[in-house]
Amino acid sequence: MTTAHPAAEADADAEPAVESESAVEPWTDDDDWTDETLALLRALRAPHRRSRAKSVGFAVYCVVLILIIWGGVPSLGLFLQASMGADYTGHGGDLLAAMPAGITAIGLATFLLLVRDGLWRGPVVPPRAAADWLLIHPVRPRPVLRPWFWLSCAVAAFPGLVAAVGGMVALGLTVRAGLPAALGWCLLGGLGMPLLATCAALVVERSDRAARWVRRLTPYLTLLILALAVQSGLAVAGHPVAWLESVELWSGPWGWAAIAALAPTPAAVAGGWVAAGLLLASTAAALVLADRAAATVPLARLRERARTAAGVLAALRTVELRSARLAVNSANGSSRQRRVRLPAPRRAWLVVPWRDTLALLRSPARLGRAVVLTVPAALCAVLAHGATGGLSWLATAVALVFGYLAVAQLLEPARIETDDVRRASWSPYPFAGLMLRHAIVPTLAAVLLGLACTGALLAAGTGPAAWLAPAAAPALVAAGLVNACRGVLRKDLMFSPAQGAGGGTGPVLFAAWYAAGPAVGVAVLTPLFSSALRAGSAGPVGRAALMALVIAVLLLRWAQARAVKMSKARPGESTA
Repeated sequence: MTTAHPAAEADADAEPAVESESAVEPWTDDDDWTDETLALLRALRAPHRRSRAKSVGFAVYCVVLILIIWGGVPSLGLFLQASMGADYTGHGGDLLAAMPAGITAIGLATFLLLVRDGLWRGPVVPPRAAADWLLIHPVRPRPVLRPWFWLSCAVAAFPGLVAAVGGMVALGLTVRAGLPAALGWCLLGGLGMPLLATCAALVVERSDRAARWVRRLTPYLTLLILALAVQSGLAVAGHPVAWLESVELWSGPWGWAAIAALAPTPAAVAGGWVAAGLLLASTAAALVLADRAAATVPLARLRERARTAAGVLAALRTVELRSARLAVNSANGSSRQRRVRLPAPRRAWLVVPWRDTLALLRSPARLGRAVVLTVPAALCAVLAHGATGGLSWLATAVALVFGYLAVAQLLEPARIETDDVRRASWSPYPFAGLMLRHAIVPTLAAVLLGLACTGALLAAGTGPAAWLAPAAAPALVAAGLVNACRGVLRKDLMFSPAQGAGGGTGPVLFAAWYAAGPAVGVAVLTPLFSSALRAGSAGPVGRAALMALVIAVLLLRWAQARAVKMSKARPGESTA
């Protein structure tokens, strides 16, 4: 008897199922073997479940132990010091000023991240065996799919629980809020926002229309999150905008979470109980509706998501981070390109820059990410400019890291060439020379971004130190090119029999090799730029800019040497 999957026609927006899944004749209760099938599977998989439970239990134990060591013990020490007379309330004013826009930004970022997870994975992701074999039989999908939805809810809620505990500690120390009240109010947002976002991700998983809207709105929401972060920083600096904060706090669940967090503090907003009720009611309603809809995800989509998730997990297990990123981008539609044309160059040496410019223009998301990542880099540089000692060094290092992440978005053409050196056969240049030519367009684009930052910083009155932004661009691009030319992954550094069962320093050595370019670039530039930022005069800034150019040349030479080794290595052979 031919059977039909009940979820095959659940969503009008979904893609049509394959022919083998199309409904010919609905199956009746007499054909339902759900309970018997699941009971048999539980019996057959009992040993595997016990083994998996042990692994999960050990992972949970490790996570809890890390949280206790790095969070619980220091927090307890701070409370003991406060009980003996230490005063941390001096930071309370800054914390309360940052909370309205800051928590709204965090809530909106949480919502965006989890909703975008629904573009390629989704909260309902059964294993491939369930999607490929179990669900095509006369089995009700609800008992099979619901547990995976609730598992996604639990995974999403755990970071929110940790954040709520952290908020309780911060409010208890800085504004002397009662710990039970602070924990209760922080839990409203810490658990409500992830659960709401998980329910929204289910809508994105089921509906192509919702997925298109998420892709379309992502750039604007990202800019909004950055604007909220900037507004939070301005509020700490003494420039709050009260009417704008009120609009943001009542704009949605992300704002309601901020109202709830402010409720046990002296800066409580009128209507805290209303916001708490709205957040609780919307979360409960969303969970009820999502629980019913979890079983209606089309089977073809479940298969596609299961394969993608398995491929990403396999890439992560083998430390193939780029492969995992490409798989995610391919699944969520980020790899689509715009049709853009540029006049063909008339000189041969312009061919590589022309190709790189065309590739970046056809992938505007990379340019957008570069611009977005430049904003926190500039903000951290401003913080380093006004800080002293270790804080200045730390802020400078974070600014350089964000700067590197920004320029790394522009180096995708070079990374594509190094994924397989045979792709460079079109070029008349040696492979090492081709790699150096791939640095031209990213360097120019990064310098332009740096000049834009310089203009904004000069308008804010930062002085000559603002010129360090474009000065850092060539060195950061060169550091990215070093990473692009690293060759086949050196997994032997991580898994070596000589290091013993515990791995020894293997992971550290692998991380040092994997991020060698940016690690060296940031480590060398940090003391130079920190000193120049603190001095603020033209002399130290000029010397730091000159040293940055020298470092860029040295890093380019390193990238060239790596590229030469890549071109000489046989396929599959690792290069140092």
